[in-house]
Amino acid sequence: MAQFSPKPEWLKVRAPGGDTYHHLKETFRKLDLHTVCEEARCPNVGECWREGTATVMLLGDVCTRGCRFCAVTTGDPRGAVDVREPEHVARAIARLSLQYVVMTMVNRDDLLDGGADHVARTVSRLHALRPDLLIETLVGDFQGHMSGVDTVVDAGPDVFAHNVEVVRRITRVIRDVRSSYDQSLAVLRRAKERQRRLAADAAERGAPAPRRLTKSSIMVGIGETDDEVLEALRDLRAAGVDIVTLGQYLRPSPKHAPVQRFVEPATFAAYERAALEMGFLYAASAPLVRSSYKAAEVFVRSLIDRNGAALPDGASSAGAPASDGPADAAQVEALLEERLAVARREAARLTAELDPDEPRPLDAQAASASPARLVPAASLVRR
Repeated sequence: MAQFSPKPEWLKVRAPGGDTYHHLKETFRKLDLHTVCEEARCPNVGECWREGTATVMLLGDVCTRGCRFCAVTTGDPRGAVDVREPEHVARAIARLSLQYVVMTMVNRDDLLDGGADHVARTVSRLHALRPDLLIETLVGDFQGHMSGVDTVVDAGPDVFAHNVEVVRRITRVIRDVRSSYDQSLAVLRRAKERQRRLAADAAERGAPAPRRLTKSSIMVGIGETDDEVLEALRDLRAAGVDIVTLGQYLRPSPKHAPVQRFVEPATFAAYERAALEMGFLYAASAPLVRSSYKAAEVFVRSLIDRNGAALPDGASSAGAPASDGPADAAQVEALLEERLAVARREAARLTAELDPDEPRPLDAQAASASPARLVPAASLVRR
């Protein structure tokens, strides 16, 4: 492809706007929340925000890795952690009329646990404030330390997500050298095993076991072949992944990896059919799909079989029925609208209950911390 080849028509989107979009944007600024929707320059930010889905980035906005596809700032935070963030983010998000929130994070290789406990505390606190809210955690690989995976899964996110990003062959070229295709698969496999173990433990106690899912994402158009995409899908399914998303890679700036091809919509449709035939509960595959694209809709569709009937809680992803066509769109829309109505009601209730001023930390450690936004945590630095 020529360096400045124009984008095809199917990659052009309307500029974000609307009352809900501008309200959320203003609220995120006031609450000092970083959203990956903006940091990664996602083309779907307006659509997702209007539908009550947002992706919040934890642990600051500086990543310790430098992948060739990503627009997030790379640097060395030197172990700096805002210990107030879990409480602050939980209170802030709880007040918004969101039905689904994705908690993502920058890679923090400078922290002993990779930031796992920080993410887990945010999830736990948000669950306590808004039990109705669906939570997805899109996390890093914690340098292969599975204790970090366990920490996040044990906090009870509805979806545990980690992206392989690209196919095996080009991983070393596109992702940071500290990332690994096999390491990412191991993280996803461990998360699914942990989810199953927690569900089994709950069943033994006679307690309800909410359904938990795993999810990953693949970018295409960055140097792979169609056969390699299918191979990656098979690898993800073998690792127990329930949901997969596939989308077109778009170069964020001239210093990032170039686009090698624009994948046709028909090819994306073929990827989706192949994924469903492999047994994924749901596959979102289209040029503008991103890992957190319309996450609420993806979640709801993953719980509905191909005949439009809701799958029972705890149903095995391996037992998902074969694809007979998409889930009933009207049923999905009704379920999403119902969730959004609950979200508005719960957000209004919490807004009335919580201090209307900016959220303040509750724990003594945070209360006695330096007023600076970033608090050094030397004890967490990997030497």
